[in-house]
Amino acid sequence: MKEILITLIAGIMSLNITSAQEDGSTLIKTGENAPVFTCTTIDGKRLEISKLHGKIIMINFFATWCGPCNLELPHLQESIWDKYRNNSKFILVILGREHSEKEVRDFVASKKFTMPFAPDPEREIYGLYATKFVPRNVIIGKDGKILFQNSGFTTEEFRKIEDILAEQLK
Repeated sequence: MKEILITLIAGIMSLNITSAQEDGSTLIKTGENAPVFTCTTIDGKRLEISKLHGKIIMINFFATWCGPCNLELPHLQESIWDKYRNNSKFILVILGREHSEKEVRDFVASKKFTMPFAPDPEREIYGLYATKFVPRNVIIGKDGKILFQNSGFTTEEFRKIEDILAEQLK
């Protein structure tokens, strides 16, 4: 019952923020070049977005305290990461907005996630893409342009992400 209530509340909360293009919080439009950044994951891998042309990149911004984020991340693990982790054309990075490396590391350990997480304690990366709202997803195409972006979490929106990745990673 508690899980149903949490899902219902998260669904209602995300109804008004799912369309990131319309709410004014998104700083870059679909079809534009994605802002470039460099980050280091909690397992020490350095990702330089500018050097990843030719790959499909999915960025997820989350916060440990965010209910919809906590609903979305298991889907991301099971439906995206477990499916594409060995695909050399796919890069995933999950950025902890306003979280230190230790906070992200502790969160990942407690949830037993295996996905690549990185901290963004000062919103330096997040601030390139948006001003507010998590969870937030961005898919960057092989040409470095934004293919898709959304904020909030609904199963319908998540299916769109799955469909786009399936098409792009054939």
